[in-house]
Amino acid sequence: MDDPLIQGLETAVAAQPDNVELRLHLARLLVDAGRGGDAVPHVATALQQRPDDPAARELMAQALGTPPAAAGAEPPVPPVPPAPPAPPARQRQREGFDWSAAETDLGDVVPAMFVDGQGENATPAFDVDREHLTLADVGGMREVKRRLNAAFLAPMRNPELRRTYAKSLRGGLLLYGPPGCGKTFVARALAGELGAGFMTVSLADVLDMYIGQSEKNVHEIFETARTNAPVLLFLDEVDAIGHKRSRTSSDGIRNAVNQLLLELDSVGDDNEGVFVLAATNHPWDVDPALRRPGRLDRTLLVLPPDAEAREAIWTHHLRGRPIQGIDVRRLVKASDGYTGADIAHVVDSAAELALLDAAESGELRLIAQADVERALAEVRPSIGPWFETAKNVALFANEGGSYDELLAYLRKTRRL
Repeated sequence: MDDPLIQGLETAVAAQPDNVELRLHLARLLVDAGRGGDAVPHVATALQQRPDDPAARELMAQALGTPPAAAGAEPPVPPVPPAPPAPPARQRQREGFDWSAAETDLGDVVPAMFVDGQGENATPAFDVDREHLTLADVGGMREVKRRLNAAFLAPMRNPELRRTYAKSLRGGLLLYGPPGCGKTFVARALAGELGAGFMTVSLADVLDMYIGQSEKNVHEIFETARTNAPVLLFLDEVDAIGHKRSRTSSDGIRNAVNQLLLELDSVGDDNEGVFVLAATNHPWDVDPALRRPGRLDRTLLVLPPDAEAREAIWTHHLRGRPIQGIDVRRLVKASDGYTGADIAHVVDSAAELALLDAAESGELRLIAQADVERALAEVRPSIGPWFETAKNVALFANEGGSYDELLAYLRKTRRL
């Protein structure tokens, strides 16, 4: 029967695995009880947190059956000349504890304390996904697809024509427009169309509280992309990552932007198979240096979905729900000016109406046209504030015609 004290300590260690003192106390009791093998994992875990703890080292030696000699003690002189057989190599000691032998002994019990990051089991800092979407899964958005084809697909798929017309793959593309209009979805579909990996990067992946770490993060992101090429590197909300340096007092942001500029130049000059695509709701906040030739030098306005795109969005979000008598074309006409996110919210609201009705009546029923139209009347388009800001930029800050496309759309939709 196990010692109740040992059993109690094992329960306590399981509840507080980071309590080193508690773990070492349990290990001492196990060694005293002749259970050195059971004590070894506990001492090894403690040594990972306190590698220079002499008491823990001595306890490890005792657990392995090789107690160190007392300090200053002279070894006894055997009265008989024949020497005892040498101990196994892994138990041999000269001064103190044999850490190399212990690491070999404990390799299957606890992980190594230090690694060089080059082993086959090294974990990459950033993930590279594989997309199964293609541009065929994107409803409507014909102009967006045409521009993506010209910027990425046609040059990549026709290397002979690219050489004939001296068309470079250098530089990247900046998608901008109101939120909820599918910029991220388009980026994922483009990665699938290219047959490339997909890496998405946000501000949280870059900024770090420690000096120099933000720049290192940016470099590691691009190095991961180069190592796994072909890759589409998607900089989401690039206005946060690449904010105008003239408007920030943060050295961390400024240095991160500087490093991003260096990496974009490197991608343009030295690397094949790394396609840079960025997205933002506020292109006017992006540092101008990021939009110079060879960097994010082409912009593409992603507008609220047209009729064809809205039909695809309505169908997608209604599919798989219990519906009856839904007139999608009527919904398409009624939802002009709604974003894809708005439409998804309308469908969820319609489902809630049917669910509440079923909960109150105790009878299940299908989602009907009336539910969707009622939800549509309650959910208003979310893009109004964005267009108010964009209108001022297009009218008064359109340097070099950067927002001519936006200005034309505002006039066409009579938002001016």
